[in-house]
Amino acid sequence: MNAIVTVIGKDKVGIIAAVCIKLAEMNVNVLDISQTILDGKFTMVMAVDAANANVGFEELAAQLRELGEGMELSIRIQL
Repeated sequence: MNAIVTVIGKDKVGIIAAVCIKLAEMNVNVLDISQTILDGKFTMVMAVDAANANVGFEELAAQLRELGEGMELSIRIQL
């Protein structure tokens, strides 16, 4: 199951690492990443393969949302 992860917020060190670590913990493979600073905001779009995830899609979305809240970012996943 392929999905798109979006990350938006104030730029800071470690955003890409934190998101990739969280995805790896849930056995989600990163297929592609595009990131830039857009109008002063960090923006990242990731194509991921969640077919072998060790959690369901709703839990995956919840954990990413929680990570985002802790880092003052908006992190969303959609199919």
